[in-house]
Amino acid sequence: MADTLLLIEDEEFLGTELVRHFSREGWEVVLHRDISGARRALVDEGLVPLVVVSDMNLPDGNALDLLEECRDQQRISEWLFLTGYGTVADSVRALRIGAYDFLEKPCDQKRLDLAVASAARSALAQRRLDDHAHNQNRAYPVSSFVGSSKAATEVREVLNRLINVSISALVIGGETGTGKGLVARILHNSGPRAKAPLVEINCAALPRDLLESELFGHEAGAFTGAKQKRRGLIQQADGGTLFLDELAEMDIDLQSKLLKVIEDKRVRPLGSDKEMAVDVQIIAASNRDLTDRVAAGEFRSDLYHRLSVFELVLPSLSERTDDLDELVPQIINEFNSIAGKDVRDVSDEVWLALKGHNWPGNVRELRNVIERCVLFSEGPTFPERWLQLPGQNLAPTPGTDDGVLTLPLDGSLSLEEMEAHIIQVALERSNYNATAAARSLGTTRQKLRYRAQKHGIQAPNE
Repeated sequence: MADTLLLIEDEEFLGTELVRHFSREGWEVVLHRDISGARRALVDEGLVPLVVVSDMNLPDGNALDLLEECRDQQRISEWLFLTGYGTVADSVRALRIGAYDFLEKPCDQKRLDLAVASAARSALAQRRLDDHAHNQNRAYPVSSFVGSSKAATEVREVLNRLINVSISALVIGGETGTGKGLVARILHNSGPRAKAPLVEINCAALPRDLLESELFGHEAGAFTGAKQKRRGLIQQADGGTLFLDELAEMDIDLQSKLLKVIEDKRVRPLGSDKEMAVDVQIIAASNRDLTDRVAAGEFRSDLYHRLSVFELVLPSLSERTDDLDELVPQIINEFNSIAGKDVRDVSDEVWLALKGHNWPGNVRELRNVIERCVLFSEGPTFPERWLQLPGQNLAPTPGTDDGVLTLPLDGSLSLEEMEAHIIQVALERSNYNATAAARSLGTTRQKLRYRAQKHGIQAPNE
């Protein structure tokens, strides 16, 4: 389907020629000879052209007024203005209210073609960004914090309030694995800053000097190894949200620099003598009680009070075990899609085990358990044998059947190591016949080869 170009031109000959020319170039051209007709098409009929080429002064008014009216309705179109007697004030106003370009008549056709093509690329890029923001918003609605328990319902009620206000900073607390990252994405993608960037960083994952450079940016030569200028994450989040996970682990001297940025709304990169204005919403998360850290002198009280405009503490999974009825099927479906499985039947014994566990790792632990079970499933039934929850002896009993494999439940093997061990044993028992090994594991040859390569497993003679 051809992109639409709206042409607003009162000179009959020029309008006809431009319609003919741009139609040959593949555009669907809509021509109006006055502002009232163009307004009717844009406002009343819902026309959303990719590019608008308009004379500045028309018989019934100035086209800049129409641009301003349509801009307020947030239509993603680029406007080009043509005029034979425009003023400097008109050109300044055109660019100020969002016009793409301002060309004087008579305008060379090649120059106009270049301007239209450039405007079209700009409009398409903006539409892609808008679509991405819209899809992100749909991916993280408030309802994605799943659960019908009182605790989960209260969290959603608070989130519905927060996404409808412009809040400069807030703190998300709660145990590890309760969904602090998910809540941060909900707040950003469903809030007023959804179309701007969401930048995330784990403050515990980087050493002090690297974290400082990542946050504030640096100039070339600011320190050994700084070969080129780098924009910091605070600048990258300008207009949007900066999510600081595990903030309690940030060095106290960096906390003072962060406080200054939040209060002044300006950031100075390392090695620079200039400050840049920034407008950033700060969402901080910690699985440690920040008030305890303040009392211990390990966290600045002024930064804590500046960030805790609002503090939301997420409930642990043990406080909302009723939500397992909704969480478990949802997570199973997610990993079914990823692993190409069709697990759908969960036995009463599995439900009893899931609801009897206290889930110290919260939803993150639940996801890991379900991922393992779906990955090693051999049909539509959720495999009880792979639950391997602490204190629950659900591993198979060793026997004479070579198809039985026992794994330790003492924490000596991680999930990745378990997967690698199972694949290694399956390949050894099948004499490294990938097809036979894949069949024994209930997966495809391609998926088995991918996972074997992932863990560096190969036949002895390879």
